[in-house]
Amino acid sequence: MTKGSQGKKGTSGRRARSGRRKENAIVRYFRQTWAELKKVRWPTRRELTNLSLIVLSVTVAMSVFLGVADRLSSLLFGFLISLTG
Repeated sequence: MTKGSQGKKGTSGRRARSGRRKENAIVRYFRQTWAELKKVRWPTRRELTNLSLIVLSVTVAMSVFLGVADRLSSLLFGFLISLTG
């Protein structure tokens, strides 16, 4: 037997023994995704509410901080530019 014929025989032999067709990659992806989603520990309504309030409060606080920092830097640079001109 040549090297090429051994490879073909080994491949077809494996397929014949398993008795199953190869699963489509997209189908396998969705099956594995669904299996992982079953393992997830979803938060309770109370946990979800608390975490959402934390995210909103941090977002508002950072917006205020960045707004104040932007306004102060704008005033500072405006003042510096007026000194040179």
